[in-house]
Amino acid sequence: MRRRRRGGIGPWLYIFILLMLAGGMVEEVGLSAVLIAAGVLLGLGVGIGLLIAKAKQKKSRDEIDAKTAEIKAKAEAQVKEKEKEASPYSPEVQAIIREGRVAMKEMGRLYSSIQEPNIRSKINELMSISDKIVRDAIDDPRDVPQIRKFLDYYLPTTIKLLNAYDRMSSQEVSGENISGSMDRIENMLDTTIEAYKKQLDALFANQAADIQMDIEVMNGMLAREGLGGKSYLDLNDFLKKYETQQQYAEQQKKEQARPQTQPPAQQQILQKGSTSNG
Repeated sequence: MRRRRRGGIGPWLYIFILLMLAGGMVEEVGLSAVLIAAGVLLGLGVGIGLLIAKAKQKKSRDEIDAKTAEIKAKAEAQVKEKEKEASPYSPEVQAIIREGRVAMKEMGRLYSSIQEPNIRSKINELMSISDKIVRDAIDDPRDVPQIRKFLDYYLPTTIKLLNAYDRMSSQEVSGENISGSMDRIENMLDTTIEAYKKQLDALFANQAADIQMDIEVMNGMLAREGLGGKSYLDLNDFLKKYETQQQYAEQQKKEQARPQTQPPAQQQILQKGSTSNG
């Protein structure tokens, strides 16, 4: 439905006033005063008209901005909904993956920025272990609470220290505070690497318990099937025997590779026999 355009009353008011002034007040007030009054009224009308136009433009811009923000919010919500539907992981695991990617990106930047080879090597090792810890959330979601603690404190603190080292190394000044802090950070990285390794190993505690349970269940099933006695297969004993055989094979290889300083046993026997006959 088309909106009917309404005209303002301003112009008609000006015309009415001008007519009144021209008809009855010209002789009493004077022509100059009438012209001045008309000019003032005209200026006021123009000013009011400009204010109204600006107000309408501002309202129109506000409406456009609000509509744009609404469309953008709907688009972002649709993208998040599609990501949620497409991802096979829980929201907690998805959050760990996202934060892990951000952390890996920052550590990669620090690796490129810091020129000290020893520090770069340690950053590379930290990145490798951190990536394995983050990926464990996909393999075993039960480890999410431990990984969450790692992402909330240990990894951000490590990145904070590396950023401090990066800033200090870029100063190209060998001062007591700068050099001492850089040395302490470098030494701390060695401790951090060992702590990361222990964290990664601790994440496999659940899997180790599952493996042990599977072995016990397997042995129980074999026993129930009548495979006990000599034919009973104990997986623990089997692994120990396999390890013993491997060690024996390695020992044999070492003995064969060792140079022989004495003649074989058969040659010794032949030599003894010939000596006795002589």
